[in-house]
Amino acid sequence: MNSELKQRIQVVMVVALLVSGGRLAYILYERHQDQMVQSKVAPPLKADYYVTPKKFYLYDLKSARTELTKQPVWVQVGYANIYYPYDPVGHYTNFSREAGKLLPIEKLQIQNVITDVAPSAPGEPQVMAVFKKDGKEYAFAIGSVKGGEYKFYADQMLFREDPHELYKHWPAEVWAAVDQHEVKPGMGELQADFAVGLGIPESGEPGNRTVNYPNGGNPLKVTYQNDKATEINPGSK
Repeated sequence: MNSELKQRIQVVMVVALLVSGGRLAYILYERHQDQMVQSKVAPPLKADYYVTPKKFYLYDLKSARTELTKQPVWVQVGYANIYYPYDPVGHYTNFSREAGKLLPIEKLQIQNVITDVAPSAPGEPQVMAVFKKDGKEYAFAIGSVKGGEYKFYADQMLFREDPHELYKHWPAEVWAAVDQHEVKPGMGELQADFAVGLGIPESGEPGNRTVNYPNGGNPLKVTYQNDKATEINPGSK
């Protein structure tokens, strides 16, 4: 092999090394940029987002009785659902008189599930969950029946697991405030919902807005920034 051929081979090898090295550097650069973009666009999700409450899987009256009476349940959204007096002897709900509203994360032991006809919807019987409170029996709607088809919304109303366990990653001081039905600075919207129930938001996005809570007749106005309560004031009745 003459010297000229050797030089050509060496040049080709050097060029090949430079090209492969450049490509490797470019690939590493792209991966680094992707990681930087992902870290900016998609920060780690809060632990709340990983909570997946178990469903009831209700499809008729029998399944509702079986699923809802075998263990306690907890109210998901306080002050959002009305309950009525229930007559256990006559087996009917007194829809003419509201007895109250279910409280935030109130623990209930449902005793029976029945169908009853409300005057406001005579052609669509209501599926009513019967429970006892302060020695008296009451009922609230968890679904309806139309044309023989059952429609349940218990999964949007009730937890079948203790929310203290579902959200056990919350600090003890947060749960203490929730159990006392109080909103403290630094609490998030979901935590405030658990404490004082249904909120009516003003303009803005979740976690960065002002929310008005009727709070069972003791209204609160709470402003959130980065999903932390920064201002807590009495609301308008």
